[in-house]
Amino acid sequence: MSLHVFEVLRRPLITEKSTLLQDTSNKYAFEVDSRANKVQVKTAVEHSFSVKVTGVNILIVKGKRKRFGRRLVQESSWKKAVVSLRSGDKIQLFEGA
Repeated sequence: MSLHVFEVLRRPLITEKSTLLQDTSNKYAFEVDSRANKVQVKTAVEHSFSVKVTGVNILIVKGKRKRFGRRLVQESSWKKAVVSLRSGDKIQLFEGA
């Protein structure tokens, strides 16, 4: 079963590290569906934001262990995609204006 284009991207990741990557190397970070692959992420970003993607790196972020009183809880792992864009392309969502 393949994912629909709008099911692949979950949310943009706006952190200090992703903002630095965006400013220096024109790379943007997203939380993506755990079943998504690089090709699906590329087509989803190109279709959603009308930009040209030159590369996609995907990594799995392991869930952290948290303590609630005596109970120890394991957070879910999730998938992160770092997308490189063609020089000159920008994603307006991240620009803040």
